[in-house]
Amino acid sequence: MGVFNKILHLGEGRKVKALEAIVPEVGAFEPEIQKLSDDQLAAKTVEFRNRLDNGEDLDDILPEAFAVVREAARRVLGQRHYDVQLMGGAALHFGWVAEMKTGEGKTLVSTLPAYLNGLSGKGVHLVTVNDYLAKRDAEWMGRVHRFLGLTIGLIIPDIDDPEYKRAAYGCDITYGTNNEFGFDYLRDNMASAREYMVQRGHNYAIVDEVDSILIDEARTPLIISGPVDDAAVLYVQFARIVAGLQNERDYEVDEKKKTVAPTEEGIARVEEALGVENLYDNINQNFVHQLQAALRGKELFKRDVDYVVADGEVKIVDEFTGRILEGRRWSEGLHQAVEAKEGVKIKEENQTLATITLQNYFRLYDKLAGMTGTAVTEAGEFAHTYNIEVVPIPTNKEMIRNDQGDLIYKTEEAKFNAVVEDLVARHETGQPVLVGTISVEKSEYLSRQLEKRGIAHAVLNAKQHEKEALIVTQAGRIGSVTVATNMAGRGVDILLGGNPEGLADQELRREGGGARALE
Repeated sequence: MGVFNKILHLGEGRKVKALEAIVPEVGAFEPEIQKLSDDQLAAKTVEFRNRLDNGEDLDDILPEAFAVVREAARRVLGQRHYDVQLMGGAALHFGWVAEMKTGEGKTLVSTLPAYLNGLSGKGVHLVTVNDYLAKRDAEWMGRVHRFLGLTIGLIIPDIDDPEYKRAAYGCDITYGTNNEFGFDYLRDNMASAREYMVQRGHNYAIVDEVDSILIDEARTPLIISGPVDDAAVLYVQFARIVAGLQNERDYEVDEKKKTVAPTEEGIARVEEALGVENLYDNINQNFVHQLQAALRGKELFKRDVDYVVADGEVKIVDEFTGRILEGRRWSEGLHQAVEAKEGVKIKEENQTLATITLQNYFRLYDKLAGMTGTAVTEAGEFAHTYNIEVVPIPTNKEMIRNDQGDLIYKTEEAKFNAVVEDLVARHETGQPVLVGTISVEKSEYLSRQLEKRGIAHAVLNAKQHEKEALIVTQAGRIGSVTVATNMAGRGVDILLGGNPEGLADQELRREGGGARALE
């Protein structure tokens, strides 16, 4: 087993070769494993744990444990891990980022290191980008682990019962979203006694779409806030005042630095509107703070880009995922300023009680690994920030996808016109098309252009997040056109021809047949 002792210190190319060497090690156990009954196969978990108690380590039992998971997945899911998936699983176990192309089955890959490390009893966290994927994977891949006798927990925002969460974190493998893991850590740090804490430590995390979570969103702060005693009463007044101010005359905007600075002329206009001699003398009313919040809300935060207005509330849109961040509010009066701008009910201003960035949270783990389709370009940052290496995993079959070069247009209008013409031509041939956009606003603009051309399509953004799974699984139907924000539907399988089970569900609902709800 010397290959496992030396593998951590090899270069990238030699790492891939070493991972390849693991495949025949696993294959050598398969004939014996395949002969076992279901009960005997499940009993391997007890055997492995006894071997660990007797001095063996996880590396020692890796090949046989992977063979057990491979056979369990074949029996339970009807899916047998490809050789390259075994390589990906080993890479994750060693604490690396496995770069695997889209469609290579990263979800199934995760069962291998999750089971192996779950044997330790210290807990494994499977981190996904949204609630749907966490629930799906806990049920779908959890079937393999339950078959083998491991316990499965699920952590999502809908469930806030501390007893339930403590039990979920106490399981061998816990599925959940990056934000919820982080928020539970903050809540634990605010707990008045140890018995009110839910997490039991940070042993090992496998992060799906790791580039999005650990790089793109790395410095996104998770914030727990509470109400300030005095309700904000001046936001509506300042929203009206700044609505009459003009950019460059009354204030200057720096889009890059996300700042807005009032000019002398602008300050004079505000003082006149308020009926005060000096804006900066009124410290008790904090007029300067109100003005800054109102100006930022007016110029830097755009409707259907940074937020949406739904059910009479201003809801933040995640700039990386295009999804609504339910329950999240901007701090320092900014959310109230935007609510005033939009004319919706203003909620009390909040103060920060606890905060941590995703970057700092994930650095708490003793071992951290991840998988994604795009990681090599971020290898330097992974190494510098998290001390984890990126290893490209070969595809199961030769790549036949044609990645075309970028086309550059002089204006945004010309770009969208070209996109629409291309979509029309492809739609006429029956080719399914998925279009990615950078914001809710752009997705709806493109939708309007397609409507003008009579192209039937589905739109997936923060306003339709409840229908996400249904829309994406059917994006492969003949002639379908799906317009989505950049991260919407990420991790959901798109089957050419559509998902038969989803179509049947949809038809039953249409006929009032009481179909089961799609998660």
